Amino acid sequence: MNSSEDHNTIFPKGEKTPADYFTGTALLNVLVPKDETGNYSVGNVVFEPGSRTNWHTHPAGQILLITGGKGYYQERDKPARPLAKGDVVVIPSHIEHWHGAAKDSGLTHIAITNITEKGPVEWLSAVSNEEYQSVI
Repeated sequence: MNSSEDHNTIFPKGEKTPADYFTGTALLNVLVPKDETGNYSVGNVVFEPGSRTNWHTHPAGQILLITGGKGYYQERDKPARPLAKGDVVVIPSHIEHWHGAAKDSGLTHIAITNITEKGPVEWLSAVSNEEYQSVI
């Protein structure tokens, strides 16, 4: 990481996310694990250029606070929404979606995830290269 990246980084990058659920490299730093204070967790996610989540849903929704870079959010069968620093995405429960970085830019967001007895997320299939290319 160069010094200008160090200067713009809010939180440390964290650990690499599982390849089973992400295409490319994404790093997760769990800032607030689920505990007695609530049924949610908060994480800082750093996507390298071109990286993205699989399609997935959240049993109790999720909120993304975009803190840097550029990327996309897309719900199944809807147009993709471009993302940039300062954007907020409110993801309703059970909505199939993906999010990730633009081809030529990383993306960083804070993910606030509600957790139910079904867990925080249900992972689905990978976003194909064709699906990704159609939005970038």
